[in-house]
Amino acid sequence: MFNDSIHYKQEALHCDDLPLNEIVAKTGTPTYIYSQKRILENYTQIKSAFAKLDAHIHYSAKANNNHHILKMLVDAGAGIDAVSGGEVYLALNAGCSPENIVFAGVGKSREELRFAIGKGVGWINVENIAEIDYINEITAELGREPTRISLRLNPDVTANTHPYIATGHGGAKFGLTATTIADVLAHQDHYEHLTFSGIHVHIGSQLHDTTATQQAIKAAINLIEPYPNIRTLDIGGGLPVAYTPNEILPSIQDFVDDIYPLVKDYELILEPGRAIVADAGLLLTEVLYVKQQAGQIFYIVDASMSELIRPALYQAHHEILPVIKKDRELTPANIVGPVCETADVLGRNINLPPLIAGDLLAVMTTGAYGMVMASNYNARPRPAEIMVNGTEWKTVRERETWASLMG
Repeated sequence: MFNDSIHYKQEALHCDDLPLNEIVAKTGTPTYIYSQKRILENYTQIKSAFAKLDAHIHYSAKANNNHHILKMLVDAGAGIDAVSGGEVYLALNAGCSPENIVFAGVGKSREELRFAIGKGVGWINVENIAEIDYINEITAELGREPTRISLRLNPDVTANTHPYIATGHGGAKFGLTATTIADVLAHQDHYEHLTFSGIHVHIGSQLHDTTATQQAIKAAINLIEPYPNIRTLDIGGGLPVAYTPNEILPSIQDFVDDIYPLVKDYELILEPGRAIVADAGLLLTEVLYVKQQAGQIFYIVDASMSELIRPALYQAHHEILPVIKKDRELTPANIVGPVCETADVLGRNINLPPLIAGDLLAVMTTGAYGMVMASNYNARPRPAEIMVNGTEWKTVRERETWASLMG
């Protein structure tokens, strides 16, 4: 939650060397703020930990697709993991070379496939039998070199994570069964315009141990071992992030050491997203009203489920802290937004000092799956995004206005 970039200094919460209250005095709230330094540090740490495996790091754009973040990571050497034609488009416009883009997704349209193949993306991760035929046909129609594909295995492994972000069990919509993949691999020669080069296995996010990952990798290797042309393993993302101060997580190095004996003879692709951006960002919000009702304290703030849907969608917990510390007794309170839904709660029973209208709060660890999932529900303009770099900051996405809602 706290790190070298997000921390208190002289009772004021800072991002790098800048007090957050001074930034929002000029930008208003609600506002997302990110640390450029922390994003790059997280990327470098992952890259260094996987260096002995010579892994290709592809940032998962769905975690946060802000153009400046994509460009920053591409410039630092990252590829991009895209799960829609739109994310392929954003990756290309951020300067990512097509061969460094992996295009995944359970429901790619023909139009999206045509766009990606036409641009020469490096990999397409396949999740449907008919998709293989579509890619083969489109590649031929466009007169391209054979498209390199990876088959996504659903290993029927249940990860130790929230059910909504577990993707590798048999009841999930993702991937192909082992039986289906075995049959496809036995008939590779039926697809003249495809190159079968890899297998993809991603069992979910926020993985707190490597047991399920190891099971999934073993299942994937068993399928491709008979085929010497397939020597690339795409193990997706899943590296966890701490959302509470006392959360115990395996280190990235422990993760690497656990899987090393299994994958050391294969080319490895890794697709972290949350682990790169989550703890580099926070959402700032202002208290609008204080309400005491039914024996509870409610702080009604100007951020909502429209700006941050994770608590409503996943029952996700985010630490919520005062931007300016107050030396007062802490009391449990509910932090709620103005949206017309009972689910519009950013935090329940959060221990806070007494607050008044105008006080600022920071919703922590929201660099991933925050702004990227924001909506205009209740006709709410989406917030601004600010990038901090040391002692400087800049707006990297302007706040929408009511006029923006007109389309």
